[in-house]
Amino acid sequence: MNGMHTRKPRSLSFLLPALIAGMFVLSLPSNSQSASGVVDIVKPESPKQEVPAKPPQAEAPRADAAANASKPSEPTDPKARKTYADAIAWEKQGDYHEALDEFRKANKQDGGHCWECLRRAYSLSIKLNAYKDTVDIARDIIPTAQSDKDKAQAHLLLAMALQVQGGKERKQAILNESSSEFKACLDLDPKLTRARFHWGVTLAQLNQDDAARAQFTAFLDQDRNNPSLHERAERFIDRIELARATMAPPFTATTLDGREISMDRLAGKVVLIDFWSTWCGPCREALPHIRKIAQKFDGQPLVVLSISLDSDESKWKDFVEKNGMTWMQVRDGGFNGRVATKFGVNAIPATFSIDADGVLEDQHVGDADIEGKLKKLIARAAEASTHKSTPALQTRDSAATSAQP
Repeated sequence: MNGMHTRKPRSLSFLLPALIAGMFVLSLPSNSQSASGVVDIVKPESPKQEVPAKPPQAEAPRADAAANASKPSEPTDPKARKTYADAIAWEKQGDYHEALDEFRKANKQDGGHCWECLRRAYSLSIKLNAYKDTVDIARDIIPTAQSDKDKAQAHLLLAMALQVQGGKERKQAILNESSSEFKACLDLDPKLTRARFHWGVTLAQLNQDDAARAQFTAFLDQDRNNPSLHERAERFIDRIELARATMAPPFTATTLDGREISMDRLAGKVVLIDFWSTWCGPCREALPHIRKIAQKFDGQPLVVLSISLDSDESKWKDFVEKNGMTWMQVRDGGFNGRVATKFGVNAIPATFSIDADGVLEDQHVGDADIEGKLKKLIARAAEASTHKSTPALQTRDSAATSAQP
């Protein structure tokens, strides 16, 4: 029986972890898909990564005594400190649901101003894909912010969380609130340019296309800190409907032969991304199938991209050479690698198919018909390329005039 190498649970909701978690920087912080391989696989329990089951009426794991010493931004109330220490212990043990509840409880016990409790709870809610909890926690964060800059970051977190909730539940009222929170964020800190990109996405989901283009244009004109989003913003200006789609997360990487690639530069081609590792038995079993696909569709609008989670670069290079892996190769270094994190990879092999527009089509587990699906996507890409036309779009300069802070 084939197996799958796993790590501790992680949400497969790409947009929220990839776009929100990295913004949790206060000075005191679309849609999910399903996982793949090209062989029939099951998930065994890994001794090193096994999450212990919590028995009925179980007491929280005994926290280290040193944890009782309060640090800046941690709770000061004695009961809150104990609950906080228990929450950390639950998180280390892998019981994220229990940890989330305990962090939120500790914040309440501390009078609602435990910044570290909220930070940890927010991160766990993202990991668990508990987007309603994320919204509630973001609301709790706002009163803890002191400076205008911190308040702007807090409003941005709430705006992003509402964007995800509104998109999942397809509720315009929630998306309208998200838009209002983005405006509040930029009113407080106009230099927080990343908010303009995400505000554009919310506006596109509200079908306010001109306003969305204006925000994407303003983002490109003003931003100097988020280059990985620039190509995506340009594409959204040209084809605003893509801002409403479940896009593959933007990323850049350097291939084994030294080429710099990005998700958006691969537009126009179908992309098959395969996360794997030399130490993964099922990945090695899947290799002949990946090789067959790369060879079968050679010369057609398909890019096969193998992303290794190996930490040992020399071992990875040696394996690639010995096994004739002549298609595009990238090493991401582990489950916590930049690309693996953006795709929410928690088990390998994991294979994602992305259409020529960059829309995430599927993530496959033991999908025997993956070649058939790729064939259809490739045919669609070839047809689109043949009949490609340039729509009459608003220019960036005219769009910029309508951008509101």
